[in-house]
Order: sequence, then C-alpha cells, then structure tokens
Amino acid sequence: MCSHYEAPSSHQVAEAFGVALFDQGRLDLWPGYIGLFLRRPDRRAEDNDSSATMKVLTGSFGLIPSWSKDSKFAKRTYNARSETVAENPSFRHA
Repeated sequence: MCSHYEAPSSHQVAEAFGVALFDQGRLDLWPGYIGLFLRRPDRRAEDNDSSATMKVLTGSFGLIPSWSKDSKFAKRTYNARSETVAENPSFRHA
C-alpha cells in the first residue's frame, strides 16, 4: 500500500467520474488521515441497478484491521514486509 495519497481537485473528480462537486477537504493524505474517497456501486448485488453512480464518501486512509481498537494503527500497516507478512496479524488473512 502507498504511504501517501494526494487527492485530485473536486473539479477533476466530478468531470472524470460524473459525480457532483463536493467540499474538497484535505488534499494531502497519510495513513490515519480522514479524506474523501470514491466508491463504485456493487455490481454483484442481486438487485443490480445499472443506473447506480459513484459515491463520494469520507473515510480513513490506510489499513485498519477489524480487530484494532485504535485508528492510529493505520500508521503501522502501510508497509507489508515479505519476510513477516504471513505471521503478521494485520496481513495474515489478506
């Protein structure tokens, strides 16, 4: 996973993905930061609505395992090492 994400402008996103303009928020995202993300409609759903569009949502950038109680954990999971990834609880089931 990347350790840094620089968001495009809301105008670029709106034009490229056909979403409504939105408040930009933070442009410079690091693990654990809150930012804006696009979510594609789930095409696997049984009630597949072909008119469904992308959604702009707020979320935490980074991998936060379901068992973690601390959102700061994202700062420790952005780099998986091949030597330990199989034993590391954060990546074991990935």
